[in-house]
Amino acid sequence: MVEIVLPNLITLNEYGGDWPTYLEVIYTNYLTHVVNANLYYNKWPIKFQFRPMHEGKGFAFWHTISEGEKEVDRTIDFRRCERIVSIGWLITNASILDQITAWENKRGKNHHIVLFYEIESYVVILAKRNDYYLFKTAYVATPQRKKQLIRERNEYWNTKKTKGAY
Repeated sequence: MVEIVLPNLITLNEYGGDWPTYLEVIYTNYLTHVVNANLYYNKWPIKFQFRPMHEGKGFAFWHTISEGEKEVDRTIDFRRCERIVSIGWLITNASILDQITAWENKRGKNHHIVLFYEIESYVVILAKRNDYYLFKTAYVATPQRKKQLIRERNEYWNTKKTKGAY
């Protein structure tokens, strides 16, 4: 089997630790390789939330490069920042590569699609809408979260198999 790897990381060190410059670079890459990349999953387009804007950048971007329970208390996660171009790559390859698994989950009233590249512990979450998916977030799973994702995926697919639906 051919080893498949995510696109190259974009690191803060490449920009001499200059956060304002780095932020502009990753946002430009986000717009180019994600938002304006005409992404589809299962024949449905992917759309992106821009409001509320923060520092002139869209909501989904800020949510993706930071972590935390409450939006106002989220902190920048450099592992998320470094992988910003991996979002488009994962969505594009999700229906092509067996190494990327997908399943549905429900959080509150929202139905999501989880795209999981287990080898890299990389996750993209899409919210199902009537005729499109709304990009929610992407992140590198911690070892504990990776175990939870594997368990959730296996339970989902085992339930599908027992009901005779694949």
